[in-house]
Amino acid sequence: MGFFFAVVLLVYNLVLFYIGWNGWNWIQTIIGERKRIKYTYWLVLILFAYSFVFARFLDDFPVLTWLGGIWLGLFFYLVLLLPFVNLFVFLTRFTRVPKESAKKWAGFSTIIIIIGLFVLGIYNAFTPVVNTYQITIPKQVEGAKSINIVMASDMHFSEMSGASHARNLVREINALKPDLVLFPGDIIDDDIGPFLRKGIPDIIKEIEAPVYASFGNHDREAPDVDLVNIFNNSGMKLLADEVTVLDNGITLVGRKDRGYQDVVRLKLADLMKQVDKTKPVILLDHQPYDLDIAEKNGVDLMVSGHTHRGQMAPGNLVTDMLFENDFGYLKKGQMHSIVSSGYGFWGTPLRIGTQAEIVQIKITFK
Repeated sequence: MGFFFAVVLLVYNLVLFYIGWNGWNWIQTIIGERKRIKYTYWLVLILFAYSFVFARFLDDFPVLTWLGGIWLGLFFYLVLLLPFVNLFVFLTRFTRVPKESAKKWAGFSTIIIIIGLFVLGIYNAFTPVVNTYQITIPKQVEGAKSINIVMASDMHFSEMSGASHARNLVREINALKPDLVLFPGDIIDDDIGPFLRKGIPDIIKEIEAPVYASFGNHDREAPDVDLVNIFNNSGMKLLADEVTVLDNGITLVGRKDRGYQDVVRLKLADLMKQVDKTKPVILLDHQPYDLDIAEKNGVDLMVSGHTHRGQMAPGNLVTDMLFENDFGYLKKGQMHSIVSSGYGFWGTPLRIGTQAEIVQIKITFK
């Protein structure tokens, strides 16, 4: 483990030097060689580049969390863009364009692209859309021929996704007038502190429908924190490898997340022994793996999140390779799989190539 960490640190610092070298080369085309400014530049860059690490240890400085999030987005796209910028500058050597002019305008163009990506990414992250799916389950429920479900995943409530984001979520959910609300995981972003400090439990209680949730890989319990109790006292009913039957006969099955290495997760087949399969069965499983197992065990609808649809393009190409259904709707046999790209974000407050969403599922029973 120590060797792996050392390798990661070495690679990260090499890439950081590559980014810093490009940045200073561009600045020199504007102000020339100035040693004092050069030293200041490198010091600021290093502090900026490690702000996300400092934020993990200094909870009282939320500004570090924001700086770290901005840096991660900046780092990601600079790594993608700079090789093309360097190639462009190199090719201008075979033209009549002066080398210094090529560097200067390549730098300005990169800055403009980055600003454009950040404006788009922040807008997509904080402006959710509603995606609606209409499905049919060939089973009957008591007293209704249909049900209106709203699902939201991956809120990642934190310093960057706080009370205003939660209020917007509740407002959007209530406007859809759901009969049932499902939260399949990643309600918090590793740390329960911001969730409590920002009063999000009381905000979630304003949802005007029953809310059921399952754990995600970022819903981590500290040794002195009873996360199950906190969630249950926040207007939600948490299902952690549990089965519950609603008054209309619909069965909800909520699973513990597969990301926990130290937690025993029951097999789905064992959970389904408690289920009346003649009634509709809805499974909350944060990570959309093992769709075939869910289908073989008689699940009618599986709702998931986790993928963020890559969150930042071209990350969607990776999630598309990793998951049978990384976003949207897929029917597998009699089972319907719906995966949300998520309401919140992880790491950086950006979404590019995807948008924050709330999912509405209208089910007709026959």
